[in-house]
Amino acid sequence: MVSVDNGDSKEEIEESNGSKLQEFVSIDISTSRKTSPINENPQGNFQGTSSSVPNRIKFFKFGSASAKFKRLATAKDQISQLVPSSGSLKERLVKKLNWDSLKKLCVKWIRDPSNIALFAWILCVAVSGAILFLVMTGMLNNVLRKKSTRNAWFEVNNQILNALFTLMCLYQHPKRIFHLVLLCRWNPEDISRLRKLYCKNGTYKPHEWAHMMVVVILLNVNCFAQYALCGLNWGYKRSVRPPVGVGICIAFAIGAPAVAGLYTIISPLGKDYDSDMDEEAQIQISEAQKKEQLRVRSFETRYSFALKDRQRVVESRPQWSGGILDLWDDISQAYLSLFCTFCVFGWNMERLGFGNMYVHIATFMLFCMAPFWIFILAAVNIEDDTVRQALVGTGIILCFFGLLYGGFWRIQMRKRFNLPAYNFCFGKPAASDCTLWLCCCWCSLAQEVRTGNTYDIIEDKFFRKENDTSGDKLLISPLPREDVASNKSASDSPLGSNSASMIKPSSPPSSKRYDSPSMRLSAVKEENSERGEDEIMKPPTPPLIHREYH
Repeated sequence: MVSVDNGDSKEEIEESNGSKLQEFVSIDISTSRKTSPINENPQGNFQGTSSSVPNRIKFFKFGSASAKFKRLATAKDQISQLVPSSGSLKERLVKKLNWDSLKKLCVKWIRDPSNIALFAWILCVAVSGAILFLVMTGMLNNVLRKKSTRNAWFEVNNQILNALFTLMCLYQHPKRIFHLVLLCRWNPEDISRLRKLYCKNGTYKPHEWAHMMVVVILLNVNCFAQYALCGLNWGYKRSVRPPVGVGICIAFAIGAPAVAGLYTIISPLGKDYDSDMDEEAQIQISEAQKKEQLRVRSFETRYSFALKDRQRVVESRPQWSGGILDLWDDISQAYLSLFCTFCVFGWNMERLGFGNMYVHIATFMLFCMAPFWIFILAAVNIEDDTVRQALVGTGIILCFFGLLYGGFWRIQMRKRFNLPAYNFCFGKPAASDCTLWLCCCWCSLAQEVRTGNTYDIIEDKFFRKENDTSGDKLLISPLPREDVASNKSASDSPLGSNSASMIKPSSPPSSKRYDSPSMRLSAVKEENSERGEDEIMKPPTPPLIHREYH
């Protein structure tokens, strides 16, 4: 039998699923018992066969790999049915094609820095691929009359395309590995995140875990095939490069993502499901949500999390913590941002709710380091020195522009938390954020970390941070004159501090002591309520003081 999940998530699933999981386990056991008697006596049916046959029968007795995968997929599907979908099928509206809205959508798309980089990548691939195609088909023979010149152009464009596709795979591979980890873990939060990426409209699909697993595996196969093709292009010259290996790698590198995209459309991941089963599932989901909320509330009440969150105030207009060059406000964060840039960046992004820390660290490192090494290795098999130097320069420039990855997430941070914008670059806040990262990435990162430390981050919002002492003193504090007068009278008293403590009436044992000035009023009210409304506190008489003094 395959367990439903591992670790703490298994206990949560057992609590939320209840009796359904027990029914599934009992059904699974019963089916395995039904199939086991077929293979209990293999000697009567396969007499005279070789000795390898009983080993095969013994293997099938425990179930084949496909049967185990089917049981695992069924178990994962039972878990995914308890996770609510992000949208309802009945709320979707059919939209007609509007050219004005399409134009606005394209303008909005091209203004995104990540989309600008993607468009530049597509443009470079299109130009280099077109040149390679023209050289291969002989359409440029009149221009490139020498065969050596045509071979040089072929190799240059081949290496450029190889470098561009390898870079894209390197940039996407950390996310794909992370999605594979989420599929193996399969928590409710992971299910919701994966549905938004792979399911149409982000809704539940039948056996979605198995279909997502197929798509994610194909995408990872695409990356590994591209790495193998890259190794062949770098390790061998064109004359000795094995054509069979190159053909196989190209087939997998192109076919795997194509099949993944086609499978996403044809499989249940790309279909709509309007049925009564969906409504019943939503009812079960709401009940499971209520149970989960009750469990979370009890947990928060036990550890006093809920009370603290309710007392916090949302900061509607937060500010950056200092300027870009105010590194001395927190010099330790400045040093960490300088010497551990990638780690601090990934940690800060996960804290702000922008994704997994390790994915950000790996992606940022690849953006800033991979182009340099890839284009240097691509220039090894190129004999022209000018082209070789151009490729090395391109790699250095792309590494420099890899800092725009930090600028992109600075834009997202500013928009999500409503932080003030910088408008020094042509009045464009997005261009200003990217310029800050290009000119001084460490200063920008230190400012972002200081800003995150200034506030409490709860549910994608900035809350005012409550200190142990300073936050309470700002609410109610004694006037300066009264404070000075009280201190002066206590110091000038001939009785000293001991007599002053004797003069002060002692509080009853039931009263509570509050050190913060904001809670003194409540302590007095509490004492008065216990003493009674008719009872009046009277100061001690002078003779009593005189006797105590002597």
